[in-house]
Amino acid sequence: ESNVLELSRTNQDELQNAKTRPTSNNDLMTYPIEIPKESKITPLVTALENAIEENYASFQFPGHNLGLAAPSSLTRLIGELPFHYDLGEIDGQFTLENPILEAEKQAAEVFGASKTWFLLGGSTCGVLAAIMGTCNPGDTLILPRNCHISAISALFLCGAIPKYIFPDYDSHWDAATSVSLSEVERAIQESEIEGRKPAAVFITSPTYNGICSNVKEIATLCHSRGIPLIVDEAHGAHFGFHPQLPISALQQGADVVVQSTHKVLMSLTQSSMLHISQSLLVDKEKINRCLQILQSTSPSFLLLASLDATAAQLKENPEIVFDNAIQLAKEAKTALKQIPGISVLDFPNTDPLRVTVGVHDLNVSGYEAKDFLFNDQRVVPVLTGSRAITFLFTPGSCKEHVTRLIAGFVNLSSSCTLQKTKKQGVERTAIQPFVDIEIKLTPREAFFAKKKKVDVKDTLGKICGELICPYPPGVPVMIPGEVISEKALNILLQAKAYGARITGASDPNLSSILVCDV
Repeated sequence: ESNVLELSRTNQDELQNAKTRPTSNNDLMTYPIEIPKESKITPLVTALENAIEENYASFQFPGHNLGLAAPSSLTRLIGELPFHYDLGEIDGQFTLENPILEAEKQAAEVFGASKTWFLLGGSTCGVLAAIMGTCNPGDTLILPRNCHISAISALFLCGAIPKYIFPDYDSHWDAATSVSLSEVERAIQESEIEGRKPAAVFITSPTYNGICSNVKEIATLCHSRGIPLIVDEAHGAHFGFHPQLPISALQQGADVVVQSTHKVLMSLTQSSMLHISQSLLVDKEKINRCLQILQSTSPSFLLLASLDATAAQLKENPEIVFDNAIQLAKEAKTALKQIPGISVLDFPNTDPLRVTVGVHDLNVSGYEAKDFLFNDQRVVPVLTGSRAITFLFTPGSCKEHVTRLIAGFVNLSSSCTLQKTKKQGVERTAIQPFVDIEIKLTPREAFFAKKKKVDVKDTLGKICGELICPYPPGVPVMIPGEVISEKALNILLQAKAYGARITGASDPNLSSILVCDV
């Protein structure tokens, strides 16, 4: 006791000074206290800024203790400052809950939603919550067969039964395009004839290539039948913020919209948003409960603050943010069209910030062209296909990178022209996928069914037991519950031969596949 009392007396002045002295990189940083009552443009960013105004002893998460124990190998790369703002929540007066809610409210105003949630599990989390929040076990969900893998994962979780629709397909570009109104109407009518009113319609717009569906007319059709429309707008978070950009799904009447704010906008990777319109067809509280299940209870406030800052920047200067990117994309398209053997995708209703370049006339695959561009100019695309490569222009795009992009294609064209007489072309047949699917088990039934591994040559006619897809774009070629067809196998093997990364397969070499042992 006497030792403790003596320590307290001798250090009392030092502890008192520690509460008020300025902090440095080597001192303890602090958590934010109450946010000022006046309106703030960036509630979360302001909360993080307030972190340096207090200096207290932290015996809380995270373990690096505001950078004091940050791994040296990482601080050499990014410094200590990010760790200072990597805050944990403290019960009671020190909490960031209110700034999060305020930031989400302001983001909803910017994006035109009645309610917005910040997501730290990417749009995958948003898609899962949107489907789980609208579909119960046994309900019918209408969705494109080329949807993102997250939509299929949602079927595993909620037990909904898929009713697939098939987007239009362009064989020249070997790419799915838009979802037509007639295809959605067909699926609704067939479901109703079967006595099963769809719980929701789910579409992807834009595609990875930037091709947009007519969300407005699909929304009108769905609402006339009392069906909510969910739009995976992961690649279109920037829509509606510039006159030359497409109109957003919310502006066109969608009920639930999921956006990857980090893809084209400026937030940190993995951060996204889920928006709800004024629709009465969607239970907001149910979606909120789903997010409570899916989201972490220990969110990264750096990621959250990046969403807050992005929404604030769009509110202040929406058009200026995209002027440069749109202009650079135009210049790139004009230059690319002048290169022999190079073509540029020019569909109506396409995102102007996506530039898809065809290389099929050069007698090379998109994967081969991708490797050439990287080795020649260190150019990296957003998507590679069998016949084309897609490049994304963002507010961070610069002239020097565009110059290297053009130079790479000029050199590729010259190289292929010289080799044309020496190299025999490999036949690359564009295979239209997903038109003859046979389903034996629901995705959820197949997911939980007993499995066995079978040699790939013996899998034809068996029920697939795993979710296999080339990535990007993350569109499943095989889904649990579907009968394995020769066409599906050819698509996978062809993609692998071209150099695509195959995800979801227990055997990454595709020498064997898991099938349902039923």
